[in-house]
Amino acid sequence: MSLMRTCIPLLAATVLLSGVTPVRAQVPETQKRYVRVGSLQSRFTAYGAERAWNDVYYEGMIWPADYAYTDNAVIERQWIGCQDFTDAKTQHWTEYCVSFTAGFAGISVFPMSDYETAKYDLPTVNVDGADINGPYAGDVDAINPNQVPDRIVVNVVNTSMGITMTRRILAFSQQYHDNYFIKEFTFKNTGYVDATNIQKLNATVKGFRFGFGIRYSVSRDGANMIDGAQTYGKHTWVTRRGEDYPLHAGDALTEASGIPQWLRAGFCYVGQSENASWDNIGAPDRLRNGRFAAPQFAGIVTLHVDRSVTDRSDDPNQPNTLGWHAGDTYPDLGDMGLGYASNQTALYKMLSGVPYKGLGNPSERMDEVYMASNKDPYSVHGDGGGTNLWINYGPWDIAPGDSVVVVMAEGVAGLNRQVCEQLGSRWKAAYDNPSDVGPFTLPDGSTTTNKDVFKNTWVFTGKDSIMLTFSRAKRNYDSNYNIPQPPPPPPIFNVTSGGDRISMAWSPSSQDGSAGFGGYKIFRATGRPDTSYMEIASVPPGTTSFDDVTALRGYSYYYYISAFSDGTNNTSGGPNPAGILLSSRFYTRTNQPAYLRRQAGKSLEDSLSIRIVPNPYNIAAPGAQYPGEPDKIMFLNIPGHCLIRIYTENGDLVNTISHENGSGDEAWNSVTSSRQLVVSGVYIVHFTVTQDYNDPNTGQLLYRKGDTAIRKMVIIR
Repeated sequence: MSLMRTCIPLLAATVLLSGVTPVRAQVPETQKRYVRVGSLQSRFTAYGAERAWNDVYYEGMIWPADYAYTDNAVIERQWIGCQDFTDAKTQHWTEYCVSFTAGFAGISVFPMSDYETAKYDLPTVNVDGADINGPYAGDVDAINPNQVPDRIVVNVVNTSMGITMTRRILAFSQQYHDNYFIKEFTFKNTGYVDATNIQKLNATVKGFRFGFGIRYSVSRDGANMIDGAQTYGKHTWVTRRGEDYPLHAGDALTEASGIPQWLRAGFCYVGQSENASWDNIGAPDRLRNGRFAAPQFAGIVTLHVDRSVTDRSDDPNQPNTLGWHAGDTYPDLGDMGLGYASNQTALYKMLSGVPYKGLGNPSERMDEVYMASNKDPYSVHGDGGGTNLWINYGPWDIAPGDSVVVVMAEGVAGLNRQVCEQLGSRWKAAYDNPSDVGPFTLPDGSTTTNKDVFKNTWVFTGKDSIMLTFSRAKRNYDSNYNIPQPPPPPPIFNVTSGGDRISMAWSPSSQDGSAGFGGYKIFRATGRPDTSYMEIASVPPGTTSFDDVTALRGYSYYYYISAFSDGTNNTSGGPNPAGILLSSRFYTRTNQPAYLRRQAGKSLEDSLSIRIVPNPYNIAAPGAQYPGEPDKIMFLNIPGHCLIRIYTENGDLVNTISHENGSGDEAWNSVTSSRQLVVSGVYIVHFTVTQDYNDPNTGQLLYRKGDTAIRKMVIIR
């Protein structure tokens, strides 16, 4: 591995004593590392667990990361516990537990290191000179070209128990494996009880257990369609699979195996809110186009659990708990003092599978048991915090120097955005017209006359999608992460707006010219970056440029380029479907628009001069608007340098636009200078030339600084 680009200084630390000022750990507990290379993107915190709140909203576990508001994370409460423990002050505890939260940093958890590596540098992407990937250059600390995952995040955390936790998060961008993270946890008895990495304890940690409760909003977008409480998971169902895992533990999986329901997995999805008068499964956007805004199913599959510190084979009877628990119901460890000894005992019992205050079940498919009689998941337990996926492992006895390893994958899956829009539109038509009874086609080809049965049956196909995701994660782990890889993306990708084309140029992928390299594919979206992309070109190896001559004037375009293999390295159908593999769109995708720009207009007066499109603008005529930009109005054939003032019919100034890029096009998003959307009416647009303009071919003076022109436009809302 290459040297880390940023060195983190060692900080002095003192021995932890309960009730004194917290010890400062080696890295700040709030330090985060972001992974943004696949369709699932998230951030990971130095103290070894995640609370998703960022002071504005719950962020993280973003899937699909192509779109806004698709965060799924809420909170991950993570604990370790043991029995018959004597701490560094020689205080004896019948049970002793540690909570991995920022509040206990410097008290019982000590983040020691936190870094991220990548297998190659983030490409340089420019749109008309704007650096697209620049803001993300700090994501990675080091490059390791020998690693297989695209990203590896490593946390090392000492604890007052003398157990050091090392957490490795592995992320892949290969298109069949980019919607999960593999998490490897190693718990080693180092005897380090603070931030000094000096052994203070030298005894076996007895009855060691590890567990957590995780809550998902599934998703923030969907919560906005239901009620605000779902943003923190109030109406989340929890279910599980794999009750018969020991019978299948040795089974080999391939893509031909179908969707194994025996994997030891738990996952969550949005349930019915008692505050909704409609069937809100899938969170259909009932006030607009009906799009299913909550197709996500999020959860965890266990991939490996050590039998003991000396037996590294997988224990098929782990985890010891896989069920649900009330979201905000857990013992408070307070200041870690003796006054909380009874809570330590209660938390250890919770890590053993005993639900705190009876609000949970360690081995139940919550949705299947309660959905019929209690439609809102919240009504099962009455905890306003919603429902956690509850998973525990252990116990083990860990002698000094020994360790145990637990490996899991956390993923999100469900219907894709295009299907959500298509099916949602059909549901919305029936929602608006109660006499519409279909027939509605179900996933198996049969039909129903019930719009909600139609909607829910399609949404619930996400249960199979998440289990397929977990199957691929297990195959990846079982192969020692030897899945076939796509070629690296081009290191440089430039997009340039032009007068008659939008030009793209790139530097070759490092595998261009190697056996199995297929070439490059270019994809384009219109109107906004978070929408559907279409392939517009596939070019052979050795090609380093392409001109998009099909772009239309006035439209905003977004692009990405993928290097692709010819499929010869992906033929087995074992870890994923056979065929070509593409470098991730998230390496090169642009988020700034490119335009087809024409030369400046040549006259202020004749019939071919300044035009306003659309005019009239009518909110009820989407076919006459720019796709993806419903409030956009274009001024065409304008002077290359001019001031555009927009007035009401009464002469009130609405907005002023300074147009100085030399082109003949300028866009206005129908807002006032105070960012308010304009109302219906007649508007006067006044153009004032700010610079003399000569014909670029003949040198003839076409207009002078100070020349003016006036146009009218009509807006109907």
